[in-house]
Order: sequence, then structure tokens, then C-alpha cells
Amino acid sequence: MTESPIRFAAVGLDHRHIFGMAAGMIDVGASFVCFWTDGEPQPMAGFRKRFPDVPRVTDLDELWEDESIDLILIAAPPAERAALALAAMQHGKDVMLDKPGCLTHADLTEIETCIALTGRIWSVNFSERFEVPAVTVADQLLAEGRIGKVVQTLSMAPHRLNAQMRPDWFWDPKDYGGIIGDIGTHQIDQFLHFTGAQDARIAHAAIGNFNTPDHPTFEDFGEINLVAGDAQGYARLDWYTPDAAPNWGDGRLTILGTEGYIELRKYFDVCGQPGTDHVFLVNGTKYQRFDASDAGTPYFQRLTNDIRNRTETACAQSHTITVMRLAINAQAMAERRGGLAHTD
Repeated sequence: MTESPIRFAAVGLDHRHIFGMAAGMIDVGASFVCFWTDGEPQPMAGFRKRFPDVPRVTDLDELWEDESIDLILIAAPPAERAALALAAMQHGKDVMLDKPGCLTHADLTEIETCIALTGRIWSVNFSERFEVPAVTVADQLLAEGRIGKVVQTLSMAPHRLNAQMRPDWFWDPKDYGGIIGDIGTHQIDQFLHFTGAQDARIAHAAIGNFNTPDHPTFEDFGEINLVAGDAQGYARLDWYTPDAAPNWGDGRLTILGTEGYIELRKYFDVCGQPGTDHVFLVNGTKYQRFDASDAGTPYFQRLTNDIRNRTETACAQSHTITVMRLAINAQAMAERRGGLAHTD
């Protein structure tokens, strides 16, 4: 017997990540039922172009009460995501959120309690891992033992500012979580994943404003050092992608092992091969480039299976909670540099 498709809705269209979240679910056979959003956020035009046939719901309670909806995608402003996720889970629905999934320890504690009480799935879509085919190849190489034991991850995460497109909440750390609490979640997720660590210690964190004087509380630079057993991690975050770059950021990840290393050039290979998802392997017997563009991204199919089977194959919820806790901790302890002003 053919299984009925997973039915999902979107709540909040305030970040363009909703495009990839929705497309990923549709690609694995899910049905996009409807969406709700407050007002007319900037991504609305792009959303309508990509998903012209998805109806808009004006009453959020109507969406919550629709028992046929299995999954809620949330890309509302970051400060609103925890409350929306809690409401969705309390109404019997699983949740996929854009990162960050929440901004405070109080929110995270409430989410953990709700997960335990409802048995629902709370999945933060760490798109720099879940939506990158190069990661699929790197996972395979690591599983084959091609570089030995992982001892360090080195992550470079530049982003394009596109200041003219940003809503007011983007500029205030209280509303978006700060640069570590926001995009730093990607790098913490990858450190734990590729080292196999269950937890980590933040050895150092720093934030700064070096090039955004019009928004003195905005953090345009951040860095983190992580330690987990014998493994170390360093991540650099910034909003300095130059205009000539062919994509929003030259995201790179190097995984250092005792017998070699793997480098992922996720979004472009500057002055090298065209396209995305370049993976380089160097070990004791070879150096090799892999074109990972067709390797696939299993997160969405695994999440679909988890919704049906009540399993945790896409990403353990304990991992997601640990990532968010570490990101909140790192943001709070970060040294302040440059012209960064304090928020009230």
C-alpha cells in the first residue's frame, strides 16, 4: 500500500531559508498545504514565484487545529520561533525550524520540556550541513576511515550582508541572537557531527563590529574555539563577502585527521572548478577531488521517515539541543571587539 504523503505548512516567511526548507520536503514527496505569515516580509515575492499554488491562511489558529498537517516549517523572525514551535508541538505537530531554533536558555528549557511531554520532533535545519551535497561525500569518506581519527575542524563561514534587503530585526542581537547565536549554530553543529562528540566546551569566543558603523550593535564578525576530548574546532563568521564573489559566501570546512584531511568548498571553488560542492581528499596514498554536486542531501527523506516512524535518523534531538545550548553560551561569553556597542 502506498503511504500518504507528509502534509506540511509554513509559519513565517521572514528568512529566505524557507525556500530550501520547503523545496527539500517537496522533493521527497511531501505536500505543501498552506502558509501563514505576519504582514508582507521581504522574501514574500520570491516565495510566491517558487510556490504560486500554495494558499495563504489568515487565521493561525485554523492552521494549528488542522489535524491533517503533520509538519510545520518555521522561518519567522528568530525571537518568535520558540513560541511558534511550542504552539505547533502542543497541537500535535512536528517542527522544522530555520536556525537559530531559539535565543535563550529559558526558551530552550521550555522546548526540552515540551518535547518530553508531547513526543514531537523539534528539528533545526542546519542548512550548511543538511542542504550541502559535499557533506554527504565527506560523511562517506570519514565512514571509510580515509583520514584516520578527526582531531580538528576548521570552518570559514563568510556571508554577504545585502544590507538593503534586511528587516529591522536583523540588526539587533536581541532579535536575531547575535552572530554566534545565529550563524554560529551551523559551525557548532558541524564540529560535533564530524568529530562524533556528544558535547563540547567553548574555549574562546569573540564578536565585533568592524565595518557596519550605521548599526553599531550589529555583529559583523565572530569566532569560536571548541574542545571535545582530543578534538579541537575553530570557526570564523563574518558578513564581509565581497561583491565580486559569485555566491553569498565562500564557505569552507577542513576536517583534519591523523592520516590526512578533507576540505569542502561548499558554494564555489575560487579560480578553480565551476559549480558548487567541491570535496578534496589528501591522505597517505592519494590526493583527489570529488564533484559532490549530485551526491544528494538525505536530511529531508530521513526527517520524513522520522515523522512516520517516530525515529531520530535525520538528527538526534539531543544533538540539536546541545548545539543551541553551546551557541547561546558562546554568544553570552564572547569578548567584544571593534566598534561594537552594547545593547540595552
